[in-house]
Parts: sequence; C-alpha cells; structure tokens
Amino acid sequence: MAPSKTKPVIGIVGGIGSGKSSVAAEFAELGCKLIDADKIGHGLLERDEVKRNLVARWGKDILDPDGSINRSAVAKIVFIDPYELQALNNLLHPLIREQIEKQIGQTQLEDEFCGVILDAAVMFEAGWDELCTHKIIVYSPDQLRAQRVKATRGWDDEVWQKREKMQILLDKKEKLCDYTLDNSSNLSCLHERVRELFHQIIKATDCS
Repeated sequence: MAPSKTKPVIGIVGGIGSGKSSVAAEFAELGCKLIDADKIGHGLLERDEVKRNLVARWGKDILDPDGSINRSAVAKIVFIDPYELQALNNLLHPLIREQIEKQIGQTQLEDEFCGVILDAAVMFEAGWDELCTHKIIVYSPDQLRAQRVKATRGWDDEVWQKREKMQILLDKKEKLCDYTLDNSSNLSCLHERVRELFHQIIKATDCS
C-alpha cells in the first residue's frame, strides 16, 4: 500500500529513552492520528494463532496463569538471542503492518485528522518506513536516555545497551530520516519544536 498524498504519514523513530512516544503524543494533540506499533504488537499477542505459535516455540512457561502471554518472559528469551528475536519479528511484523496499513487507510477518510503519526521504534528494521511520507528521528544524549530508562523502566546501563544493539545504529537511522528533532531539554521546549515541525510538514493541509 502506498501512502496517500492527501494526509502526511509521519514516522517517528529514536533511541530507547529518546522520548519519541512523547513527540508522537504531541503530534496527536495537534491533530494527527496516532498509530502505536508497540501497542498493536501487544494486542496481537492475545490472538489465539499467535499464542499457539509462541507456545509451540518456547513452551508454556511464557504464559501467565490466566493463559495470556507474559511479555517479560518473552523479552528474556528474545533480547539475549538475535535468532529468537528474528523469529518473533517474522511472526509479528507482517501482522502489525496489516494493522498499520488499515489504520492509515481509515484515517485518510476521516476529516477529524490532518495526518498520521506512526510511533514505531523498529520502523526501518521492519520496512514500515515505506508507508511514510515523512520520517523523524528524535535525538537525546546517551546519558539522558540512560537516566530516563532507569527511572521509567528500571533498566541498568547493561540492559539498555543490550536492547539498543538489537536495533539499527542511530547514525544510520538519522541518515534515513528527513528531520531530526532535539528532545534534550524540557517539555515546554519539546512542545514548541514539535509545533514548528508540525506546521512545516502539515502546512499544505487545513490543519496548518
């Protein structure tokens, strides 16, 4: 599916702890439809066919007592073994893409939105960037990102760095993006930077 030129489809990437979800939320406040790829993926884990595939591969130890997938148990498997991570991605990424395409198509028909914001950490890894008309990378210094993930997720530096190494290098992602948005200051500054970029991208629409 090629993205419609009627409404921009803006993909957001960034290092872990960069604040890309905060940026995506700011765009949503300004009138964009927010598509959260992680949220879609979490929902797909409750599909019966997905559960069956994962249990067949990793056993029932990845299930909670109520029969739902324990995401922490899955994370402990896939984030120490790139081969297992790839297996998970091979299962989920096509299904996530279907949902992204569906939501983009629906949004093009809805007058209340002037664009789409796709929050997807692995946008390039999964090939979803081809659905986007514009791509933004959110920048924050490593030290600040490490502080954020420790405060919000309880990760130490080793866990954070191990997770990040599973993704494409940030320097490469930056070269593939159209814009870099600095999120190394406070929320007020972030709001202003997002608003400026929003008007730059959406200026041809009724929402500008």
